[in-house]
Amino acid sequence: MTPAISVAGLSRRYRGQLALDNVSFDIEPGSVTGLLGRNGAG
Repeated sequence: MTPAISVAGLSRRYRGQLALDNVSFDIEPGSVTGLLGRNGAG
């Protein structure tokens, strides 16, 4: 099945701080996915 969302090699800095380093993932259609951050943000 083709992923609804596909992320490959994502890196991100905020104010010089590395927050994401080479993150990869797929989210399949119909799945329920949550991403949580610091203090429940997300």
